[in-house]
Amino acid sequence: MTDGERSETDAERTMRLLFALRSRGVTDARVLTAMEKLDRGRFVRHYFQDRAYDDMPLPIACGQTISQPSIVGLMTQALRVAPRDKVLEIGTGSGYQAAVLAQLARRVYTVERHARLVREARELFGALDMPNITAVLGDGSHGLPDQAPFDRILVTAAAEDPPGPLLAQLKIGGIMVVPVGQSDTVQRLIRVTRSESGYDYDELRAVRFVPLVEGLGRDG
Repeated sequence: MTDGERSETDAERTMRLLFALRSRGVTDARVLTAMEKLDRGRFVRHYFQDRAYDDMPLPIACGQTISQPSIVGLMTQALRVAPRDKVLEIGTGSGYQAAVLAQLARRVYTVERHARLVREARELFGALDMPNITAVLGDGSHGLPDQAPFDRILVTAAAEDPPGPLLAQLKIGGIMVVPVGQSDTVQRLIRVTRSESGYDYDELRAVRFVPLVEGLGRDG
């Protein structure tokens, strides 16, 4: 296969992904451009790489998943990230969501409970020349108090309710997007906006995420 044929194949895959994103409601031009520039295949391991451009979740290490691109796009769109924003992500996983956010925001802090995923994400962010991402090993349910407050917070695991420590780390006027549900079959994506008088909640859509777990993972 020639380089030209390979480039054409990559272009076709990208166009197929963009079509899937638009057809599922991702319409924000900045979000679409960020996802178009990012090779999802860099975040997928081994024999799943040939499915990297399909709109589906895929397994990664430590029993976690990389979310399907349309969900990444919809959550990012709902977050309404501005260029000067400081963003906190809970659940680094493969690093794909953080890499999308890093193209839209000034600074991204991402917290992950599995040490292996943090190591791999840091290596990948370095290879992609994304110095505005800081990956931290920690308990995401507590957020990152030392860097608070945040303009935007994105949670990529489901909690029974929007976690209080994370709400407290949101700036006035800030937005948090979080999956909420008491089981892995009934979850809703919620957008929380903090105002001077409290918090406003918007229910966005049905989703399915792994649960938000306290503590650190038992991996090396």
